[in-house]
Amino acid sequence: MLSAAQNDVITQITAGKPAGKLLRCYWQPAALAVELEGERPIRPVKLLGQNLVLFRDESGKLGLLDRDCPHRNADLAFGRLEDGGLRCPFHGWLFDTDGNCLQTPAEPKDSKLCKHIHQKSYPVIEKSGIIFAYLGEGEPPAFPEMDCFIAPEPYVFAFKGLIDCNWLQALEVGMDPAHASFLHRFFEDEAQDAAYGRQFRATSANSEIPMTRVLREFPCPDIAVEPTDYGLRVIALRELSEEQTHVRVTNVLFPQAFTIPLSATMTITQWHVPIDDTSCYWYAIFTSFDQPVDKKTMRDQRLKLYTLPDYRPRVGRFNDYGFDPYEQAHQTYTGMGEDINVHDQWAIESQGKIQDRTREHLGQTDKAIVAFRRILIAEIRAVENGTAPLMVLNEEQAKTVRGPATMDGVGPTQDWQEYWQNVDKRRRQGALWAVTEPTLGE
Repeated sequence: MLSAAQNDVITQITAGKPAGKLLRCYWQPAALAVELEGERPIRPVKLLGQNLVLFRDESGKLGLLDRDCPHRNADLAFGRLEDGGLRCPFHGWLFDTDGNCLQTPAEPKDSKLCKHIHQKSYPVIEKSGIIFAYLGEGEPPAFPEMDCFIAPEPYVFAFKGLIDCNWLQALEVGMDPAHASFLHRFFEDEAQDAAYGRQFRATSANSEIPMTRVLREFPCPDIAVEPTDYGLRVIALRELSEEQTHVRVTNVLFPQAFTIPLSATMTITQWHVPIDDTSCYWYAIFTSFDQPVDKKTMRDQRLKLYTLPDYRPRVGRFNDYGFDPYEQAHQTYTGMGEDINVHDQWAIESQGKIQDRTREHLGQTDKAIVAFRRILIAEIRAVENGTAPLMVLNEEQAKTVRGPATMDGVGPTQDWQEYWQNVDKRRRQGALWAVTEPTLGE
């Protein structure tokens, strides 16, 4: 249980707030690359409470600027892409991707005004289908050599979805292995040929047991939380018998992401990115270790559940998350359909726009959440004291952060530690692109 003041410190992310200063030390997902496809590659972006405009110029170069034109603050998201930059329709002022003012065409021909005008711009880079932005001061950190960033383009797929609550409660649901046995419980298993791209539907490694059955029949995992050089490793053990144990290894990547197994051959790395204090996007990169990703199938699956252009869920508070009492009695634990993102969305949005952590009572299953909050508070203090926080990496440090190793499988009860590491090693040896020795943390 936290005090109200402590809760404010770890949830509020606008400029000048402690958590806002921390998150501005990192690259943040700003948009999917696919959002800048088409004839007019311009997108308004709200990120960490800041209103921005993202665009590609005529040469394909990315730019991210403050959204209000420095002339009289008109909205640059309605600008024109021409003459090497983004032109404000109000008086024709033109800006390049670095924020330089190139033209002020309504001014006298001998005017030197544009030489003194600069629009605030921010570094942007495209990685694995996501456009990342850096809103902090100084040089941005290096990207770690994690699987989702080093896998070739055919082996990754990116998507996102809007969540109507604070970023931290959205992130924390991914640190809780026990909730899946309840919130994501299905009363029947399905054929594996229909499981592609769907979490908790695949068969666990080294078994013929669907993950849905494991979660349903073994709802009380033994949870271990291990500190690592990138954040936390979370291990959930469900003992099936004296000989066999289901092992699930996931990772919390500081400050706001986690990596989890989707299947024996695919992982998900997912960020929870504040739009402002009361809403966020999840961004996910699906990484395949065997075959190239079937991106059309993955995207079509998800567009049945989200609307464009804002990737807003088709179900939510406004229609009771699709709740069906008959389904709750006979098919799923929630009665809210088969998409686990909807289940999570209900769980975290029902906590309120910003969860009141003065009213919560944490248990043993929440040990990863407790550990993460301690790290979060410590790193917020580090930034306030002028020290670089965890995972702000230089080029040499970035080369040492690999993987991270993650898996879902059934192995020997006595030797589960060696088992899961060997499963990950074999998977990497079978992938031509993978780094065979991921970081296991300290």
